[in-house]
Amino acid sequence: MSIIVFPAIDLKGGQVVRLAEGDMDRATVYGDDPAAQAQLFAEAGAQHLHVVDLDGAFAGEAVNRSAVESIIKSFPGYLQLGGGIRTRAAVEGWFDLGVARVVIGTAALTDPDFVRDMAKAYEGGIVVAVDARDGMVATHGWADVSDVPVADMARRFEDAGVASLLFTDVGRDGLLKGCNIDATVALARTTDIPVIASGGVKGLDDIHLLSLHAEDGIEGVITGRALYDGRLDLATAIAMAARG
Repeated sequence: MSIIVFPAIDLKGGQVVRLAEGDMDRATVYGDDPAAQAQLFAEAGAQHLHVVDLDGAFAGEAVNRSAVESIIKSFPGYLQLGGGIRTRAAVEGWFDLGVARVVIGTAALTDPDFVRDMAKAYEGGIVVAVDARDGMVATHGWADVSDVPVADMARRFEDAGVASLLFTDVGRDGLLKGCNIDATVALARTTDIPVIASGGVKGLDDIHLLSLHAEDGIEGVITGRALYDGRLDLATAIAMAARG
């Protein structure tokens, strides 16, 4: 079995950035042309792309809309989008523009019925973000930490029809410490929903180890800083993930 490699484009002020541990004050700028970056990923063989409106995650509504729209137009594959998507109108609007899957995080904790309704309306189109600090769900752009364990959050949506769970270990995100393989696989084994790994990917070893657990329910992996820093070659990563 193979897994999907999602190169990531995180948007802040219209620029392509990566944060350290989700801290907006610790942003590294990698470019000011998101559409061009999406094209580069496509040329390297990416068929899936993960985009986050970081400003939107804090604002609770789209902030980098024009940048996202430019990416949608330039990327020929499947685009997965998150960041501040908390209303039906927002979800409908992005699907109308051509987004393949919408990632819902904060609203999944505060309004689970909303997620269930959207998953029913857009079969296979809703991803629930399960972001964790020390095993507890983090929300509002990771600025707040709840008292809800990650596994409990995942189980809430097992019968909701969501496409996947996007699991991020916030303490590793953007730090190149290596993906939290153990926690990711443990989550995949406790739920029937496929899991996408995120946070801390530093090289091919992470891709290889995650691909070994495809049968456990690992659907894919998101990588950002390792690509931008040249530590991970996207074409090579995609080839390794496809071998399973």
